[in-house]
Amino acid sequence: MNGITIYEFDALMTAGSDAADAEGVHRIPNKVYAWLEDQCLRAAEAGEAAWLRLTQRRGRRVVQVTSFVGVIRAPNGFQIEVLPKVGKAIDGGAKEARQLLIEMLCCLQGFRHVQTDSAKISAARMPLLEVFIAEFLSTVERIVKRGLRSDYSSRQDNLFALRGKLLMAPHLRQNLYRADRFFTEHDEFSTDRPENRLLHAALQRVLMLSASQANQQLARELQFVFADVPASAQPRIDFQRVRLDRGMGTYADALAWTRLILDEESPLTGTGGHRAPSLLFPMEAVFEAFVAKHLARQLARPLTLKTQARSHHLVRHREQNWFRLKPDLLIREGDRDALVLDTKWKLLDGLKANGSDKYGLSQGDFYQLQAYGHSYLDGQGDVVLIYPKTAAFDQPLPVFEFPKSEGLRLWVLPFCLTSRRLAIPHGAPFAEAFAGSGAAEAGEEELSAVG
Repeated sequence: MNGITIYEFDALMTAGSDAADAEGVHRIPNKVYAWLEDQCLRAAEAGEAAWLRLTQRRGRRVVQVTSFVGVIRAPNGFQIEVLPKVGKAIDGGAKEARQLLIEMLCCLQGFRHVQTDSAKISAARMPLLEVFIAEFLSTVERIVKRGLRSDYSSRQDNLFALRGKLLMAPHLRQNLYRADRFFTEHDEFSTDRPENRLLHAALQRVLMLSASQANQQLARELQFVFADVPASAQPRIDFQRVRLDRGMGTYADALAWTRLILDEESPLTGTGGHRAPSLLFPMEAVFEAFVAKHLARQLARPLTLKTQARSHHLVRHREQNWFRLKPDLLIREGDRDALVLDTKWKLLDGLKANGSDKYGLSQGDFYQLQAYGHSYLDGQGDVVLIYPKTAAFDQPLPVFEFPKSEGLRLWVLPFCLTSRRLAIPHGAPFAEAFAGSGAAEAGEEELSAVG
C-alpha cells in the first residue's frame, strides 16, 4: 500500500527529517509534502476550511492535519488515512478506530447508505478508501445482478429506414443525393440513461483510485457489463436528470456513492465551495450526528430531539435579529424547550481540575452555553456539554453553576462511542427524560442506546 495511517492533529514532514522521530510526527515523500504545503496555502488564500495547517516541530516546518478524518490522496497516488484521535487511546489501535469511524459516518445525512456490517469486516483488513470503494462496488454488483434498467430516449440519426418522425430540414441538407437515407427523430429503448452513465464513470474513476487487487478485479468485471453505456462526460448535468422512479430503488445507494466518487468531495466539506482533495469529514459534525442519532432513540415520550435549532438570536439591533444561536441538540416537550445540549469533539481529563487546565474545557464554550440557556430556557434549567468518553474522562463532572444566573446549571457529560451511552449523574433533573435510564455503578445512570 502506497501510503500511511495517522491520527487527527498528527504532523507530516519530509522524508529523512530527524524531527519525525517525535510522537505524532510522520515522514512522507518530499513531493507529497510539497503538495500538502501548496494545499495549505491555497486553502488559506481562498478562506476555506483549514483541514491542514503549517506549523513547526523542533524548529522544522511541518504540515499538521486538523480535526478532519478520512482519506487524503496526493496526485501521485500516495494516500494518507486520517483516523479519529481516540484511536490512540484504545487497545485495537488503527483497526478499531477505523471501524468506529465507519459506524459514526453511517449517522451522517449523506452517508447513511453504508452497509455497516460488511464495512466493519472490510475495515479489519483494508484502508478506509478501499472500504469505501468496496462498498460502492457491492451496490453496483446488486444492480448488475438484477439487470441494468433501460429507458426510452429521444435520438436523431440518419437511417436506412423511416423510423419515428422525419426531420425535413436536416434530411434535405444531408440526403439531397441519398434517396436511401432518412434523417429521423425517434425513441429508443436503451440502457444509455443518466443513471447508468454515471455508474460507468464512477467505475472508471475507481479503477484509477483503488490499489486493492480484489477491488480492481471486481471493478473491471462490472465495467464489462456497462460496455454499451457511454461513461458520463458531464456528471453534474446527468445528476440533474436522474429519476429514481418505480423500479429504480436499487440505484439509490450506488448513486449516493457515485456522487462522492465523481465529485471528490465530502458530504459536509463539499458545501460552501470547498472542494476536498479526497474524502474528508469534520469530526465535530461526525460526532454530533452520532450522538444525535442514538440520543433520539433514548428519549421518553412525548419528548423529541431537534438538531441545529435556530429559533433565537443573541441580540436585536434596529429591529433586526443578529447572531443566530444554534445549539447542536435541543430536547422539546410539545412546544416547550426542555434541555439544550451541545457536542464537542475534544478529549478531556477528569483529573486536571486545578490551575490553568480546568479539565481541558474552553471558556468560550461556557459563554456559548450560557447564551443558549438564557435564550432557549429563559435562564432556568439545564444545559449540557457532551464530550467523547475516554479513560481520562469516564465520569460526569460535578455540576457547574452560573453565579449571576440562578436556576441555570451546566453539566459536562461523557458519551461512550462503543456502547453508544451517555453517562448521567445520579439525581440529575433531566435523567427521567431518557427512556433507557437504569441504575449503574458508581452512583450514576447510563442511557442504553436502542439498536
